[in-house]
Amino acid sequence: MEQQEKKPIQFARRMSQLPPYLFGMINQMKMEKRWKGDDVIDLGMGNPVDPAPAPVIEKLIEVATDPKTHRYPVAYGMRNLRIEIAKSYQKDYGVTLDPDAEVMCTIGSKEGISHLCLALIGPGDTVLVPAPAFPVHIYAAIIAGGSVLQIPLGEEGAFLERLEAMCANVYPRPKVLILNYPHNPTGVLGSMALYERVVYLAKKYGFMVIHDFAYNKITFDGYVASSFLQVPGAMDVGVEFGSFSKSYNMAGWRLGYCVGNSEMVAGLRKIKGYYDYGIFSAIQIAGIVALRHCDEDVRHQAAIYQSRRDVLCDVLERMDWPVTRPKAGMFVWAKIPPPFDSMGSMEFSIQMMQRANVALAPGIGFGEEGEGYLRIALVENEHRIRQALRQMKRAMKEIEQEMDLQAKAG
Repeated sequence: MEQQEKKPIQFARRMSQLPPYLFGMINQMKMEKRWKGDDVIDLGMGNPVDPAPAPVIEKLIEVATDPKTHRYPVAYGMRNLRIEIAKSYQKDYGVTLDPDAEVMCTIGSKEGISHLCLALIGPGDTVLVPAPAFPVHIYAAIIAGGSVLQIPLGEEGAFLERLEAMCANVYPRPKVLILNYPHNPTGVLGSMALYERVVYLAKKYGFMVIHDFAYNKITFDGYVASSFLQVPGAMDVGVEFGSFSKSYNMAGWRLGYCVGNSEMVAGLRKIKGYYDYGIFSAIQIAGIVALRHCDEDVRHQAAIYQSRRDVLCDVLERMDWPVTRPKAGMFVWAKIPPPFDSMGSMEFSIQMMQRANVALAPGIGFGEEGEGYLRIALVENEHRIRQALRQMKRAMKEIEQEMDLQAKAG
């Protein structure tokens, strides 16, 4: 039988708009080294190593044995969980939400943002995203067919000026603005004044707002993060996404939520109905326990992250790295010092992986505005953080010696 030539798979045109996922590449390198027996310290991914609160785990185990929970769940979230989310917003932010129309559950915030982009954005629509940015904020809009314009984050006043200039001068006018405070990766905070101006501009220019609020409870030094929905009129123009992943160490459980504008929530609910059946019921019930009984666990976890932040920043400062201590989030956004900055963040991260057995997130993975920086996660314990920095210091000394030799030879 004549053998036919194998034809290459023809992917959709949108696939050509997606660059290689740099964090996936770093993760693959990490796993390959671990398969070989290397002890790689992972400071790259915001993947908590600490356990979920004990009452949450116990409830999951209890409920998972009930065959009724093995059936398809309610796609947009159990009503009791939606009620608890609404109660938490009332308690924490003084925001009143209708659990039936203004709250729905998602399979983590990343999935929810991606599907909401499919509901709101199409070919020809313009989306504004601050830069640097967590990749899903850019590529969820691109996958949906939108055109993304990035606004350098920078100082708050300058950012708002750039935002207004884009709204006034870009055609077609922006349809969606995606915000993220406390910001991943930089740790920049969003003030009430910023949110008020954004709501004003959204009403003036007719765009919608998606706010990623995943790090709302991981705050330090007495700082308390404000919800975008606290601003009068915010419910008219936008929604906010939250997650159980960080606050409750439930990253692998995949439980999040979307709250706010009822029409936007309804659009997300409609499109998700075609994609999935929601979250395992036992996980949703465990989420109810987290919201009702685990506030102290959240405060304790934030204190752990603050202590790790201080250890990391203390050592980096002794290594002459320019670093600002964030007041929220799970990361330190650190500028690579000379002469290593000339390598670029991706090459520096690869060298640290190969020479120091330390995984880091290169700033370029968050867009061009992130080049020259590293995002260092606070997920390992203090001993492991110190160990990672010792190994990095030795590797950097090796690289510097090689640079000196190359300069003399050249």
